[in-house]
Amino acid sequence: MAGLRREARELGFSQIGVADVDLRSAEPGLLAWLAQGFHGSMHYMALHGLKRARPGELVPGTVRVITARMDYLPAALPEGWQTIEFERLRRPEAATVSLYARGRDYHKVLRARLQTLADRLGERLGPFGHRVFTDSAPVLEVELASRSGIGWRGKHTLALSREAGSMFFLGEIYVDLALPLTEPVDAHCGSCRACIDVCPTQAIVGERRVDARRCISYLTIEHDGPIPAELRAPMGNRIYGCDDCQLVCPWNKYATRAVLPDFDTREVFDAPTLLGLWAWSEAEFLKRTEGSAIRRIGPARWRRNLAVALGNAWREQGDPAVAQALQAARYGASELLREHIDWALAQRA
Repeated sequence: MAGLRREARELGFSQIGVADVDLRSAEPGLLAWLAQGFHGSMHYMALHGLKRARPGELVPGTVRVITARMDYLPAALPEGWQTIEFERLRRPEAATVSLYARGRDYHKVLRARLQTLADRLGERLGPFGHRVFTDSAPVLEVELASRSGIGWRGKHTLALSREAGSMFFLGEIYVDLALPLTEPVDAHCGSCRACIDVCPTQAIVGERRVDARRCISYLTIEHDGPIPAELRAPMGNRIYGCDDCQLVCPWNKYATRAVLPDFDTREVFDAPTLLGLWAWSEAEFLKRTEGSAIRRIGPARWRRNLAVALGNAWREQGDPAVAQALQAARYGASELLREHIDWALAQRA
C-alpha cells in the first residue's frame, strides 16, 4: 500500500484507503431515507435501491473498494475564508457559488486520475478487474470513506476528517483484489450541532439525516422544477449549491488547500454579482461554464436560481436596476422562469 499511496499523492490525491464490500449494516438507513421521500425528485436513488449498498452486485467480482480523497479548497483562498464567505452571503447583490464549483468539473478531474491510479496498480500487480467512480453511479461514497479511514460521517452527512475538515471530493475504485483493509476512524462531532443550526432551510432533520427536498444544494442543482415558494427567501443569494454547514464546522479550520490548479477559482466566479450573471446570454453561459460542474444544470435552472436570488436582493435593497432587469427578461421567458420572475418582482410590491 505504501507504493500505491505514493502514486496517489503524485496524482493529486491526499489520502487513500481500502474498504470491505459488506455494507449490510447501512441498508436499513438507506431504505428508511428513501421511504421518507427525502431523495425528492432524484428518482435514480430509488431506482438503484440496495445496489448502492452492495458493491459486488454493482460490479460483479468486486471484493474491495479503494477510496480516495482529493482536496478542493482553492489554493489562493486567504486565511479566514469562512468569514469572507459568510460576508458574501450577507451582500444581497453578490452571487454565491459553492466553493467546489468555482473551478473545473471535479467529475472530469477525479475520474481520469482514478483511472491512472488503477493503471499504475495494474503495472505493479498485473491485470485485474476494476471500475472507477466519482459521484457518478449508485455508490455509498461517504459510507465507504468512513469504513476505510478517510474520515467519519458528520452530522451534516458529509465525510469529515480531523486533518482536512470536509472540503474534499471522494472517488472510488472497485477492484477484484483482496487488498488489505485500512482501519476506520472514530467520529469527533461530539455534542456540536453547528451544522444543524446554521442550515438556512433546516434541511438537516436529524443527526446524519438530510431531507434533500429542503437542501439548497439539491434545489439549485438537482431539482428541475419550481423551487417551493417557502424556501426561496431562505436561499438568499445562493445560486449554485450551499456551503453553510461546512463554513460553520469547527473541523474546517484544518481544511487543506488543493494541490491541483484545476480547482483554482475561475475569474468569473471570483466576485460575481447577480446582475452581472443575469446579463449572460445562453451562449455566454455555455462558454463561461465550459468544463465546469455548473454547466450540468443548464441555462434554464441557472436563470431560475438567479431569479430567486434577485428577488431576495430586490426585497432587501430595493435597487431599481434589479426590478428593471427582471421585468425586461419576463417577456419571452419560459413558464418556469416567468413564475420565479413574478415571485421576485412581488417581493417589494
